[in-house]
Amino acid sequence: MTHPLVRLRTDAAADAAHELVDAFAAIRSEFDIPADFGESVSAAARAAADRRPTAEHEAHDERDVEFVTIDPPGSRDLDQALALERAGSGYRLRYAIADVPAFVDLDGPIDLEARARTQTLYLPDGRCPLHPPVLSEAAASLLPNVDRPAFVWDIHLDSDAQPTQVAVRRGLVRSRAQLDYAGVQADLDAGRAAPVLALLAEVGAKRIAAEIERGGASLPMPEQEIHEQNGHYRLRFRPPLPAEDCNAQISLLTGMCAADLMLAGGVGILRTMPAPDDKTLAAFRRVARARGADWPEDRSYGAFLRSLDRDDPGHLALIHEATSLFRGAGYTAFDGQRPEQVEHAAVAAPYAHVTAPLRRLVDRFGLLVCAALSAGAQVPDEVRAVLPQLPDLMRGGDQRASAVNRAATDAVEAAQLHDRIGEEFDAVVVDDRGERGLIVAIRDEAIIGPCDHRDHRDHGGNGGNGGNGSGPSVGAGDEVRVRVTQADIARRKVRFEVV
Repeated sequence: MTHPLVRLRTDAAADAAHELVDAFAAIRSEFDIPADFGESVSAAARAAADRRPTAEHEAHDERDVEFVTIDPPGSRDLDQALALERAGSGYRLRYAIADVPAFVDLDGPIDLEARARTQTLYLPDGRCPLHPPVLSEAAASLLPNVDRPAFVWDIHLDSDAQPTQVAVRRGLVRSRAQLDYAGVQADLDAGRAAPVLALLAEVGAKRIAAEIERGGASLPMPEQEIHEQNGHYRLRFRPPLPAEDCNAQISLLTGMCAADLMLAGGVGILRTMPAPDDKTLAAFRRVARARGADWPEDRSYGAFLRSLDRDDPGHLALIHEATSLFRGAGYTAFDGQRPEQVEHAAVAAPYAHVTAPLRRLVDRFGLLVCAALSAGAQVPDEVRAVLPQLPDLMRGGDQRASAVNRAATDAVEAAQLHDRIGEEFDAVVVDDRGERGLIVAIRDEAIIGPCDHRDHRDHGGNGGNGGNGSGPSVGAGDEVRVRVTQADIARRKVRFEVV
């Protein structure tokens, strides 16, 4: 949520900007987003920020390892730092994750507040962090050139970037540089990348190939991003850079290693998602065939999705349709008995969240479980006691985060179009909902919204796709010209009609 710029237009911009501020305030109220942490939590955080590394951290001093972080520009809550080197014919990855448990006492005021929040929420006018900034953006964050406690994953990989040896333990680290994705990508493209970044691209490419081979899938949905500058907001579609994909593969690899540790140890919490059933896959394959997309029978749906082009109208509609394949994600806690569902279908392997403890509650507990299991120790009873509570807590947090993100995006979309009622735009139909109309993606404005069929509008709803109206019918994948008919900031609604 930190990239594009949608400037409000014309003399009405000031009024729209004021309405948008009110809309953000309404969203915070509607979803009960707290304005601050309160004195007891803030006082506990200030005291925790002064803690020194423990003897356990100092016993595993890894400050000579040249870790770097890669995040969006301006980030302060830095969860992960990586170091990569060659090791024989393979690689050695050391992945440092912020040691949030070193600052957050179980059942203390910070922990209880974090359980209520579950994750950092991002709004255009400011985020609502999971932990007080004195920790999440300072004392616990893996900022450059300062000593920090961390969980250090030590993962040895073979020549195909498959893990052969995994350990995780608490240690002391010192990041050398805070990098951003655009800068890393520019260095890679220019051939001037530091060795660690060149290895990241090499290992990332092998991990992507392994993902495709095992049947994993990434949904290449263009992201709608909101960017603020001097009180103005704008949306745009932003495809991820290759460097982001490679960096994400390191996080996925670590999560897979964490899941393996948990399953071998008989205790933990997995991120799970059922595989799409045969009926859903068959329906999606029929849609792909109708769009003229080449999907050989022997190619997995993950490999097929990676082949799609976001700039192709038919493919963009397919990407939107593919969301039907990525449903049912949740968390599965277990202690003793192996759960029935252990895989995350999009990863095509068991997987656990352990790499973002500053921004996501469940990761803190996953790290404590993995560190104990890696050391051959018992997982503490107080950690085991919390595991069964986490799936419901995270489910509620995920639902709220999704709703907040959608509400904020809807408000900015309406503000972007508030003075453009009646204007026309080129668009792509990404979904045909029959009598309920279409969903269209506006090409130049990074807006996705509902749209009436022309024949539906002109004939009282009896037309729709394939109806009896005077205009030609349109459906998913078609390029159309649409007109803005509604842009209500307070109600967070936009609507179009086919011209």
